[in-house]
Amino acid sequence: MLGRVKAAAQDAGLAFRGAFHPEAEDLPAGHSAGTIVMLGFIGAAQWNGFAASPEYNDGRAHPLDRWSLRVIGALARDLGAAPLFPFVGPPFMPFIRWARKAEPVHRSAIGMLIHPEYGLWHAWRGALAFRDRLDPPPRDERPSPCDACAEKPCLAACPVSAFDGTGAFDARTCSAHILRAEGATCMSGCLSRRACPVGAAHRYSPEQAKFHMRSFRGDSR
Repeated sequence: MLGRVKAAAQDAGLAFRGAFHPEAEDLPAGHSAGTIVMLGFIGAAQWNGFAASPEYNDGRAHPLDRWSLRVIGALARDLGAAPLFPFVGPPFMPFIRWARKAEPVHRSAIGMLIHPEYGLWHAWRGALAFRDRLDPPPRDERPSPCDACAEKPCLAACPVSAFDGTGAFDARTCSAHILRAEGATCMSGCLSRRACPVGAAHRYSPEQAKFHMRSFRGDSR
């Protein structure tokens, strides 16, 4: 069954991001599941499919969320699962906790979850909750690549020092900077994120990076 899920996700333009058996504390009250399968993007691999979608091109707000709702909702119906999303709530699903159970991701020096292969260039768009206990792949125990990174170029790259090295992020300072003319370079992709050497082959394309930075800035498109 898990092989079928992986193939269906790939056909739908999504990456399989691991699976796990949730404990009671992993789900809000009133929710249950035997297996949760995580779905998302890895680097630029899935971007072109989304960029060709009606949601991306119809000029309306929140195109990626609407695309995720449609595509993952259809997968859930076809596979007999319940669709879950990080942006739908309350209750909001604990996707960060789920991600750390499904894959070898760790809190980076700039707060984002870092993957030993993909670096900071990945995202989760939703999950499928199956009633049955499927057989997930063996747990990947690779450590955080930040542990072996002495120089931490990500911290020095931020022009407004929005990161303090503990994972904390000064969102207000960052947001104010990218609203000004001098923040134009950051709008092509977070400089701290781009400074990280891990997963450089998976860096977002310029169009993809600008899309996410506009979303962070609060633009409806």
